[in-house]
Amino acid sequence: MNAPRPAEPTAASATADPKAAPAPLSDAPSVRAGTEEPSGRERLLGLVQRQGVLAVLLAVILVASLLYPSFASLDNARGVTAQASFLAIVALGMTLVIITGGIDLSVGSVFALGGVLAAWASQWGLLPALLVPLLVCGAIGLVNGLLIGRAGLAPFIVTLATLLGARGLLLAFTDEGATTYLVPKGSAFAWLGGGTVWGFIIPVLIALALFGVGGLVLQRTSFGQGLFAVGGSSDAATLMGLPVARTKVLVYTLSGLLAGLAGALNAARLTSGVTILGVGMELDAISAVVIGGTLLIGGAGSVSGTLWGVLLLAVIQNLINQIGSLNSSYQSVVSGGFLVVVVVAQRYLARGRRST
Repeated sequence: MNAPRPAEPTAASATADPKAAPAPLSDAPSVRAGTEEPSGRERLLGLVQRQGVLAVLLAVILVASLLYPSFASLDNARGVTAQASFLAIVALGMTLVIITGGIDLSVGSVFALGGVLAAWASQWGLLPALLVPLLVCGAIGLVNGLLIGRAGLAPFIVTLATLLGARGLLLAFTDEGATTYLVPKGSAFAWLGGGTVWGFIIPVLIALALFGVGGLVLQRTSFGQGLFAVGGSSDAATLMGLPVARTKVLVYTLSGLLAGLAGALNAARLTSGVTILGVGMELDAISAVVIGGTLLIGGAGSVSGTLWGVLLLAVIQNLINQIGSLNSSYQSVVSGGFLVVVVVAQRYLARGRRST
């Protein structure tokens, strides 16, 4: 059976207006329908949401330097960064958790537990002083991740339970705080916490290196992009074939590891495992992350914003110390005020971006 022959072109079709013909593929729009490029106003709002804290930080530093000349000194800058480095490491892990739409309330207790374990293990050298807290605190983070990612339990409840559990383990290990473990003076572990390179203590350089790696992972790897997808919508991420449960397990494990590392470095700097540290640190970490532009609902954020948020809190504390007539409790008042302003600003910025 012969196939039908194509119709011969008619005179009308041969003389048709070329303007009526379909546009060639090369002239087709480069953006598919429904994925239009953001407008200039939307880009500006997004930039303010991500990096507005940097402008606030620079403004506070400028005003403080004009009011108090000693604030702008190099020695003061070293003190501020040293104070901020331990919270920064904890807040880095918190950033990854919050981007996925979760929360980790256990980091303060894990931080304190890591410090005590590091001080106890330092009598056997540098390697045990680092490995013991990392293993124990990483295991706590792994438990959080399994219960949240695999069992589907609420992050708030799970991490609240491990907050209490880690603090209880800390008290049991130190005889209700009666035993204080000391780091041997002059040891390699003590140098790791108090030694200086280019005038800055080593934990500052470690924090900067971790933030550099965190930024690359978040922006340049499929794992980092998967965090945003999971935070935006876990159901959509599952339909896309992303390993949602495994991603949550990994970020909570990383959060525990980073909190334990920060605690170990702090113990090395203090040359002792102080049991009362870390109380309320989880709230400071969450404040720094949110002030840095990461949305509490997940799906958006950056490690650079978190770094600026940590530095802003440290600068505020240092400025209060410079004033002298105010005690440290005012830091909580100012930090809470900043947090409220940032959350309200994020709400209106997000509304403005949706309306463009």
